[in-house]
Amino acid sequence: MRLPYVQDPPPTSTPDEANILANVQARRAPNPLLPLDRALLHAFPVADGWNSFIGAIRTRTSLSTVVRELAICRVAVINRAHFEWEQHAPLLTAGGLSREALDLVGDTQVDFSDKNKTTVLSAEERAVLKYTDAMTKTVSVPDEVFRELKDCFNEREVVEITATVAAYNCVSRFLVALDVGEQNH
Repeated sequence: MRLPYVQDPPPTSTPDEANILANVQARRAPNPLLPLDRALLHAFPVADGWNSFIGAIRTRTSLSTVVRELAICRVAVINRAHFEWEQHAPLLTAGGLSREALDLVGDTQVDFSDKNKTTVLSAEERAVLKYTDAMTKTVSVPDEVFRELKDCFNEREVVEITATVAAYNCVSRFLVALDVGEQNH
Protein backbone atom coordinates (compact mmCIF):
# COMPACT_ATOMS: atom_id res chain seq x y z
CA MET A 1 0.00 0.00 0.00
CA ARG A 2 1.14 3.49 -0.73
CA LEU A 3 0.35 4.58 2.84
CA PRO A 4 1.01 2.60 6.00
CA TYR A 5 -2.02 0.67 7.21
CA VAL A 6 -3.47 1.77 10.52
CA GLN A 7 -3.06 -0.65 13.41
CA ASP A 8 -5.69 -3.34 13.89
CA PRO A 9 -7.47 -1.96 15.78
CA PRO A 10 -6.41 1.63 15.31
CA PRO A 11 -6.29 3.95 18.31
CA THR A 12 -9.26 6.29 18.65
CA SER A 13 -9.18 9.75 20.17
CA THR A 14 -12.89 10.57 20.51
CA PRO A 15 -16.08 8.69 21.38
CA ASP A 16 -17.24 9.29 17.79
CA GLU A 17 -14.13 7.57 16.41
CA ALA A 18 -14.61 4.68 18.84
CA ASN A 19 -18.21 4.30 17.64
CA ILE A 20 -17.14 4.36 13.99
CA LEU A 21 -14.48 1.72 14.65
CA ALA A 22 -17.02 -0.45 16.48
CA ASN A 23 -19.42 -0.22 13.52
CA VAL A 24 -16.72 -1.21 11.03
CA GLN A 25 -15.62 -4.10 13.25
CA ALA A 26 -19.23 -5.25 13.66
CA ARG A 27 -19.70 -5.37 9.88
CA ARG A 28 -16.55 -7.46 9.51
CA ALA A 29 -17.19 -9.74 12.50
CA PRO A 30 -16.11 -12.39 13.20
CA ASN A 31 -13.21 -11.57 10.86
CA PRO A 32 -10.52 -8.96 11.52
CA LEU A 33 -10.41 -5.67 9.68
CA LEU A 34 -9.52 -5.96 5.99
CA PRO A 35 -6.63 -4.02 4.47
CA LEU A 36 -9.31 -1.82 2.89
CA ASP A 37 -10.66 -0.92 6.35
CA ARG A 38 -7.15 -0.27 7.62
CA ALA A 39 -6.65 2.19 4.77
CA LEU A 40 -10.00 3.92 5.19
CA LEU A 41 -9.57 4.31 8.96
CA HIS A 42 -6.94 6.97 8.36
CA ALA A 43 -10.05 9.15 7.98
CA PHE A 44 -12.72 8.02 10.45
CA PRO A 45 -15.60 10.07 8.94
CA VAL A 46 -14.85 8.66 5.48
CA ALA A 47 -14.67 5.12 6.90
CA ASP A 48 -18.02 5.70 8.59
CA GLY A 49 -19.79 6.80 5.41
CA TRP A 50 -18.13 4.04 3.41
CA ASN A 51 -19.14 1.39 5.95
CA SER A 52 -22.75 2.53 5.90
CA PHE A 53 -23.04 2.86 2.13
CA ILE A 54 -21.13 -0.26 1.10
CA GLY A 55 -22.75 -2.19 3.96
CA ALA A 56 -26.18 -1.33 2.53
CA ILE A 57 -25.10 -2.35 -0.97
CA ARG A 58 -23.73 -5.66 0.31
CA THR A 59 -26.40 -6.64 2.80
CA ARG A 60 -29.61 -4.66 2.38
CA THR A 61 -30.58 -4.97 -1.28
CA SER A 62 -33.01 -7.48 -2.72
CA LEU A 63 -30.46 -8.73 -5.28
CA SER A 64 -29.40 -12.35 -5.35
CA THR A 65 -25.80 -13.10 -4.44
CA VAL A 66 -25.02 -13.97 -8.05
CA VAL A 67 -26.45 -10.75 -9.49
CA ARG A 68 -24.70 -8.57 -6.90
CA GLU A 69 -21.37 -10.35 -7.17
CA LEU A 70 -21.48 -10.46 -10.98
CA ALA A 71 -21.59 -6.67 -11.01
CA ILE A 72 -18.88 -6.36 -8.36
CA CYS A 73 -16.54 -8.89 -9.98
CA ARG A 74 -16.94 -7.44 -13.45
CA VAL A 75 -16.07 -3.95 -12.15
CA ALA A 76 -13.01 -5.44 -10.47
CA VAL A 77 -11.87 -7.07 -13.72
CA ILE A 78 -12.40 -4.01 -15.89
CA ASN A 79 -10.64 -1.71 -13.41
CA ARG A 80 -7.89 -4.22 -12.61
CA ALA A 81 -8.74 -4.16 -8.91
CA HIS A 82 -7.15 -7.48 -7.96
CA PHE A 83 -7.90 -7.17 -4.24
CA GLU A 84 -11.61 -6.64 -5.05
CA TRP A 85 -11.65 -9.68 -7.36
CA GLU A 86 -10.02 -11.90 -4.74
CA GLN A 87 -12.55 -10.83 -2.12
CA HIS A 88 -15.63 -11.28 -4.32
CA ALA A 89 -15.00 -14.06 -6.88
CA PRO A 90 -15.32 -16.75 -4.17
CA LEU A 91 -18.70 -15.28 -3.19
CA LEU A 92 -19.82 -15.50 -6.81
CA THR A 93 -18.97 -19.18 -7.10
CA ALA A 94 -20.41 -19.88 -3.63
CA GLY A 95 -23.60 -18.25 -4.91
CA GLY A 96 -23.81 -20.87 -7.65
CA LEU A 97 -22.02 -19.46 -10.69
CA SER A 98 -20.08 -22.13 -12.58
CA ARG A 99 -16.31 -22.00 -13.02
CA GLU A 100 -16.80 -21.66 -16.79
CA ALA A 101 -19.08 -18.65 -16.27
CA LEU A 102 -16.60 -17.14 -13.79
CA ASP A 103 -13.89 -17.43 -16.45
CA LEU A 104 -16.08 -15.37 -18.81
CA VAL A 105 -16.64 -12.73 -16.14
CA GLY A 106 -12.87 -12.52 -15.69
CA ASP A 107 -12.16 -12.04 -19.41
CA THR A 108 -12.09 -8.38 -20.45
CA GLN A 109 -12.38 -9.36 -24.13
CA VAL A 110 -15.74 -11.13 -23.85
CA ASP A 111 -18.68 -9.59 -25.69
CA PHE A 112 -21.71 -10.52 -23.60
CA SER A 113 -23.98 -9.73 -26.56
CA ASP A 114 -22.68 -12.87 -28.27
CA LYS A 115 -25.09 -15.49 -26.92
CA ASN A 116 -23.22 -18.27 -28.74
CA LYS A 117 -20.04 -17.62 -26.76
CA THR A 118 -21.78 -16.99 -23.45
CA THR A 119 -24.26 -19.88 -23.29
CA VAL A 120 -23.24 -20.70 -19.70
CA LEU A 121 -24.80 -17.39 -18.63
CA SER A 122 -28.52 -16.73 -18.26
CA ALA A 123 -30.19 -13.82 -20.03
CA GLU A 124 -30.33 -12.00 -16.68
CA GLU A 125 -26.63 -12.56 -16.04
CA ARG A 126 -25.71 -11.32 -19.53
CA ALA A 127 -27.89 -8.22 -19.02
CA VAL A 128 -26.13 -7.41 -15.73
CA LEU A 129 -22.70 -7.88 -17.30
CA LYS A 130 -23.51 -5.74 -20.34
CA TYR A 131 -24.91 -3.01 -18.11
CA THR A 132 -21.87 -3.18 -15.80
CA ASP A 133 -19.54 -2.97 -18.79
CA ALA A 134 -21.33 0.11 -20.13
CA MET A 135 -21.42 1.89 -16.78
CA THR A 136 -17.78 1.11 -16.03
CA LYS A 137 -16.18 1.56 -19.44
CA THR A 138 -18.10 4.50 -20.88
CA VAL A 139 -20.38 5.71 -18.04
CA SER A 140 -23.19 6.29 -20.54
CA VAL A 141 -25.49 3.29 -20.97
CA PRO A 142 -26.98 2.71 -24.43
CA ASP A 143 -30.78 2.52 -24.51
CA GLU A 144 -30.78 -1.07 -25.77
CA VAL A 145 -28.53 -2.20 -22.89
CA PHE A 146 -30.79 -0.46 -20.38
CA ARG A 147 -33.92 -1.98 -21.95
CA GLU A 148 -32.41 -5.43 -21.71
CA LEU A 149 -31.69 -4.93 -18.01
CA LYS A 150 -35.17 -3.47 -17.43
CA ASP A 151 -36.74 -6.47 -19.19
CA CYS A 152 -35.04 -8.80 -16.69
CA PHE A 153 -35.40 -6.85 -13.45
CA ASN A 154 -37.98 -4.71 -11.66
CA GLU A 155 -37.40 -1.02 -10.91
CA ARG A 156 -36.04 -1.60 -7.40
CA GLU A 157 -33.56 -4.17 -8.73
CA VAL A 158 -32.46 -1.84 -11.54
CA VAL A 159 -31.72 0.88 -8.97
CA GLU A 160 -29.89 -1.63 -6.76
CA ILE A 161 -27.81 -2.98 -9.67
CA THR A 162 -26.97 0.58 -10.75
CA ALA A 163 -25.97 1.55 -7.21
CA THR A 164 -23.86 -1.61 -6.85
CA VAL A 165 -21.95 -0.95 -10.08
CA ALA A 166 -21.44 2.70 -9.15
CA ALA A 167 -20.35 1.87 -5.59
CA TYR A 168 -17.85 -0.76 -6.64
CA ASN A 169 -16.37 1.52 -9.28
CA CYS A 170 -15.65 3.82 -6.33
CA VAL A 171 -14.22 0.90 -4.33
CA SER A 172 -12.00 -0.28 -7.17
CA ARG A 173 -10.61 3.17 -7.83
CA PHE A 174 -9.73 3.59 -4.15
CA LEU A 175 -8.10 0.14 -4.03
CA VAL A 176 -6.06 0.63 -7.18
CA ALA A 177 -4.97 4.22 -6.48
CA LEU A 178 -3.65 3.33 -3.01
CA ASP A 179 -2.58 -0.21 -4.00
CA VAL A 180 -4.54 -1.71 -1.12
CA GLY A 181 -3.55 -5.34 -0.76
CA GLU A 182 -0.30 -4.71 -2.67
CA GLN A 183 -1.63 -6.35 -5.83
CA ASN A 184 -1.72 -3.51 -8.32
CA HIS A 185 1.97 -2.74 -8.91
